[in-house]
Formats: sequence, C-alpha cells, structure tokens
Amino acid sequence: MKKILIALSGGVDSSVAAGITANEYEAVGATMKLYCSKETDLRDAENICKKIGIPFHLLDFEEDFKNSVIKDFIDTYKNGGTPNPCIVCNKVMKFGKLLEAAEKFGCDGIATGHYVKIEYRNGRYCLKKAADLSKDQSYVLYGLTQKQLSKTIFPLGNMSKENARKYAEGLSFDNSDKKESQDICFVPDGDYFKFIESYTGEKFKKGYFKDKNGSILGTHQGIIKYTIGQRKGLGLALPQPMYVCEKNIDTNEVILCTNEELFEKEVFVSDFNWVSIENPNTKFKANAKIRYNMKEQPCTVYPLPDNRIKIVFDEPQRAITKGQSAVVYANDYVIGGGIIE
Repeated sequence: MKKILIALSGGVDSSVAAGITANEYEAVGATMKLYCSKETDLRDAENICKKIGIPFHLLDFEEDFKNSVIKDFIDTYKNGGTPNPCIVCNKVMKFGKLLEAAEKFGCDGIATGHYVKIEYRNGRYCLKKAADLSKDQSYVLYGLTQKQLSKTIFPLGNMSKENARKYAEGLSFDNSDKKESQDICFVPDGDYFKFIESYTGEKFKKGYFKDKNGSILGTHQGIIKYTIGQRKGLGLALPQPMYVCEKNIDTNEVILCTNEELFEKEVFVSDFNWVSIENPNTKFKANAKIRYNMKEQPCTVYPLPDNRIKIVFDEPQRAITKGQSAVVYANDYVIGGGIIE
C-alpha cells in the first residue's frame, strides 16, 4: 500500500495513527460527518491534518449513518433485542463507506486508530488482539471481511494508550490530553428510550411485568426501556431482587426472574462472520464472550447452516442478550462473531 486514507475522529488515538501513517506512506486525512458529530471534533481532526501537513476531507455521511446505524439500533430495540451500534458503525461506515471514499481518492487502503492487529497467514488475513489488552477493540471489529482487512492498517496495534498519549504530546497535538467518549455518540446522555421516542415520534405503550409463572408484578413504562439482566429502574417494590430475563414483543410483556435463573449455557448466533479461519463445518473448542466488557469463557462451537453457530459454554453465563454480539477467540486470534438470537 502506498497511499493511505486516515480515518480521523478528532480524538487522540486516530490522531496518533495519522502521525505514524504519514511518516510511512503518502497520507490523506478524512473525517466522517455523522448524525452525532461534534463541531469541536471535526475541527480537531482538521487541525491535526494541518499539523502533520496532509490534505483533509470532510465526508458527509449523515444520511448513511441514519439509514444504517440508527435504523438498526431502533429496529433491534423494537424487536426485543439490545443492539451494539458501534459494531454496525465499524462494519458499514468506517470500513464500508470510508473504504469506498478511499478508492475515489486513489488510495490503496485506510488506517484507523483502533487498538487491534492484522496478521497474514495461511493465505488469510487474521484479526488479532492488541498488545495493550486493556484497550483491545477486536470485539467490535469481528464483522470485517477479508477484503476490508486486506486494505486496512492499524498503527496502534502494538502501542499502549500511555505511549499513544506520549506520542501525541511529542508532536504537540492539541488533543493529546483529550478525554475519551464512553457513550454511544448519538445518545450522549445514555437515555436510549427517550432518544428512540424523540427520533421516531412513537410512544411505546405501557404493559405488564410478569414472573415466569405468568403472575402480574406491576406495570412497565414501554418494552424497549428494558434489557436482559436489568434490575435497577424497574420501579417495583418486590420481596426479592428480580431481573429482566425476557421481553415478549407480541404481548408487550417484560418477564422477570431471580438472578440464578439468568444463567444459561447455550447461545445461538446469526450472521456469523468467519474472520481468521474458514468455516470448519465441525465442532471445535474455543473461548467466547457475549459482551464487550467481559472475560472470554471456554466453550464448544458448533457450526450450523446459513452462517449460524451454536455456542455451548463450559459454565453457564449470565444474561445472554438478544441483539448483542458473541465473538469467538482462539488465543489472540478472532475466529469470528455474530449477533445473538
């Protein structure tokens, strides 16, 4: 790769990735203007490009973002699931629309500030965990295709967050001490229910909380307001702690259970993307995790038809949640991932 389009968010990680890439390749900077973009971030990204002396492009992908990331977010909630919009954004926007833009600018590939590695072996591009496991982002990148991986570089794969900040300070980047955003960009206050009602103009009807025996425990405020494993914010006074374990969209009911009843061993996964290996079509031992901030757990993976798999964990896992992603690992390699049914 000779000419690289660098994806800049205005944050320190992508800025450092830009600085490193510009030293090794002919570089072009680009920032995607999305539904949730802040003017300060767009300005910071442009200033970084000026600082390191590379061209800057502002790409207006706001409608694409609405039609893919936000639409999937709302649809998943309305269908009883709990989405992970960052995974959709990476797949569709950062490594989809951005790669298309790179080709238009005559670039051979893109670079991003993700903490993850790529390794080419046995004729296949493999996705690996970052050297700094506390920053590893391989979980949210399992959806990348072989073509996308072949055209991507991750300059921060072997770098710690601390060293990235030092690199930014060394280049006198104005954003070297900029705080990281922990929230979903288009729901900065974390109130997904309010966002969806405001964005769609829909009002979600109240319904019943019930236990597994069908007994009514109270009234919920709208079925999309709750997620599997939730205990706080139910607004109920119960004799023992109860947790959301099921959402029945057809009857508009939220089912509650005890903590012990939240644990399960089996999970079925759709739209599974095989990354570092091809589908082996036979069961195999691996590790997997069903949410971003959890430790991988040993399991057996059973490939199924139509890009589905079944994961059977060695030990029961708590609050397996429809709409979230299950990602399978073999040591540092991402075997693949998909959406929990």
